[in-house]
Amino acid sequence: MGGFDMSENSAFSKDEFLYPRSRYYGNFTPTNLVLNANLQEFSSQIAILCALETGGKLSGDEAYKQIKRKFKQLKQSRKSLKAGNQPPGVE
Repeated sequence: MGGFDMSENSAFSKDEFLYPRSRYYGNFTPTNLVLNANLQEFSSQIAILCALETGGKLSGDEAYKQIKRKFKQLKQSRKSLKAGNQPPGVE
């Protein structure tokens, strides 16, 4: 009967199921593409942390700390991407 074929030879892999990616529709630059990928990764990680907290596998405080840490990483990534895009002398 129907359903998902999750075998290794399947065109729809387990990773694609667990960590879906959307294509980028914005103004294409390599920086925007990388930032979009980082945002999608962040979103997936936050969803997992929320599910773990909701399911009682992670305390609210621990989930908050991990989300805060992941947000700082995203912010740093964005800052470093923007720094590489600025003309010399501009901060």
